[in-house]
Amino acid sequence: MDDSSRGNGTPAVTGPATLPTLEVGHNVAMALSPPLPADLETPCLMVDRNVLERNLVAMADLARDHGLALRPHAKTHKCVEIARRQVALGAVGLTVATVGEAELFADMGFTDLFIAYPVWAAGARGLRLRALAERVTLRVGADSVEGVELVARALTGTAAEVVVEVDSGHHRTGVAPGSVGPVASAVQRYGLNVAGVFTFPGHSYSPGRREQAAVDEARALLEADAALHQAGVSAGLRSGGSTPTAALVQQGALNEMRPGVYVFNDAQQVELGAADWDAVALTAAATVLSRHGRDVVLDAGSKVLGADRPVWATGSGRLPDFPEARIGALAEHHATVTFAGDAPLPELGSMVRVAPNHVCAAVNLADQLMIISGGVVVDQWQVAARGRNA
Repeated sequence: MDDSSRGNGTPAVTGPATLPTLEVGHNVAMALSPPLPADLETPCLMVDRNVLERNLVAMADLARDHGLALRPHAKTHKCVEIARRQVALGAVGLTVATVGEAELFADMGFTDLFIAYPVWAAGARGLRLRALAERVTLRVGADSVEGVELVARALTGTAAEVVVEVDSGHHRTGVAPGSVGPVASAVQRYGLNVAGVFTFPGHSYSPGRREQAAVDEARALLEADAALHQAGVSAGLRSGGSTPTAALVQQGALNEMRPGVYVFNDAQQVELGAADWDAVALTAAATVLSRHGRDVVLDAGSKVLGADRPVWATGSGRLPDFPEARIGALAEHHATVTFAGDAPLPELGSMVRVAPNHVCAAVNLADQLMIISGGVVVDQWQVAARGRNA
């Protein structure tokens, strides 16, 4: 593995991993979870600890088998307990979405962090960045000379590094692969180090696009890496990865991967073909409140599940134990589920599992996660970075 992808090595964290190691193999698949604990107060978010552990181990094994550094995106889970387990399984550090998330995980003892977007380090955000750089190994993203200038004002004189973002087909942020030279040269001109390049193949979040997105990601990173060298910038990091493309990673293109959703998975990942239902670790527990014909109303709405519904999704979330059912309407506190054909309906007052479309959005709405094992609540984990959106 290219040492340049590891920063200063595996980060030190305070406290032991709270998630116990389980005897699992390389296969993420397992049977559906046991019955729900009878004493749950719905709606709430639950995590099947055994499925979570299998997902964590499977991704750590995949990265290791491909010779890649694993820097998982913590914006999905926002939980210290899960981040500690990821590091214990070999992650070189954490990826975060905001300065606020970085501050939270730094406070919890994580010392190697990458803020993976073009940080606009104006005003107070610049002061916060510098404070972070003075206590952790820090990398930040950039995709413009103007952005680099602000980052440099905040970070000059620290050991922080800049990673240039490349657009590999998602067309959100990032420069064209062949145009990284001016941004990287500006980083050096202002006295900071360039770690390398990164991308997010977000166009993998469309049906039938996963394979092409993985190819696009590899091509973009290799082209950008070559452009860096042509500009006289010596930097070796080629960071990419998303949960939909993780299993399709192109050997020799990436040397670091940053998947996030894999820890829990969700309805989107199932419908994209990136996960099976038995790999969905997080679901909402919801109670059946009302039944009208083939429609059932649950007490979990958009304020629990999140409101994300891609145009291609078959519903506003899915019921893993009723794969033919569809959530056709989602209000703030209610979901209306239609059951097709003559399949048995859940009874009034019974509890069902609901997989959110986008698990990251659902987690950010919750204060805590109920940790389930064998049909019993075994712990509660705080969503510590909830609301750290700036």
